[in-house]
Amino acid sequence: MVAPLIAIALAVSGCDASNGSTGKSAQVLDRPVLVAPVHYEDLAETRTFAATIKPRIESDLGFRVTGKVAQRLVQNGDRVRKGQPLLLLDTNDLKLQLEQSEAEVRAAKTNLVQAEADEQRATELQKKGWTAAATLEKSHATAEEARGRLTRAQRSLDLARNSLDYASLEADADGVITATPVEPGQVVASGQAAVRLARLAEVEALVAFPETFVERAREASGSLTLWSVPDRVYEVRLRELSPAADTATRTYAARYTIPAADEAVRLGMSATLTLREGTGTRSARLPLTALFNHGHGPSVWAVDDKGRLTARTVKVARYDGRSVLITDGVAEGESVVMLGVQKLDAGLIVRPVASLSF
Repeated sequence: MVAPLIAIALAVSGCDASNGSTGKSAQVLDRPVLVAPVHYEDLAETRTFAATIKPRIESDLGFRVTGKVAQRLVQNGDRVRKGQPLLLLDTNDLKLQLEQSEAEVRAAKTNLVQAEADEQRATELQKKGWTAAATLEKSHATAEEARGRLTRAQRSLDLARNSLDYASLEADADGVITATPVEPGQVVASGQAAVRLARLAEVEALVAFPETFVERAREASGSLTLWSVPDRVYEVRLRELSPAADTATRTYAARYTIPAADEAVRLGMSATLTLREGTGTRSARLPLTALFNHGHGPSVWAVDDKGRLTARTVKVARYDGRSVLITDGVAEGESVVMLGVQKLDAGLIVRPVASLSF
């Protein structure tokens, strides 16, 4: 009876040993998992807006005197130089005013000569005691009045000469004519807009921002591409941001200078303004399928060279559509499982693959 019992015991022990080896090898799986390396870059977001090329300074020029337009020397689209005549007024009345002022100056000079002579005679007579002090004082007053009248007449002459010069409207800077609202024969008032001049020294990009992007636009860096020349990129800088929204569109107007603008950048062109927001924080973009949470916060599975899995808790910057941006938790270049993370456990050994094939 001892021999059969020994045989049975050996058989049972053999079965236990077989089961133990099966349980030990269960941790080693020939399971392929899709992995990708982690790459950190500056956390940035880009937005694009439609823009229009505008001059930085566009002013309405007008005559400084009232008169009838005699001649218009420019048309819309003409390029002009500083000091070039643009429009001319009829100068007949202005010449008459100039002649009148010249006559008043001559009369004032004659009156002053007579008043100074009377003042000198009264002074000599008063020294000899032949005239009263009141007469001398009256002579002094008359002479002073004559001097003031001459000064007033000379100032009127200067104004008349200036008015005659103002009959020619000249360009105050190099630029291009964008509007001519008056025609020859039309009577214009002083200060009325007669021609619109856009200066070409500096052009800008005009864009409208929604209210949700106003504060972010101050910190964003921008670039500009023209629709007509899409392969050329211009760096831009924010110069002006409107403090109030447009009453019709409820958007905020912003102007961006184009320091490197060339001949290709022309007024009225359409362009695309690209703004890039950089926070100075480096982040890695992973698909949402790489993230799991077993009660310890957002985590990912890191895979080493031997296929061993390690759970890493990561710091999430933000969720963006179908991806997530992480800022900490895994190292640069470390491989992370991208799919099927819910089917994995710590300690498993898997076979990492870079792409799936069916």
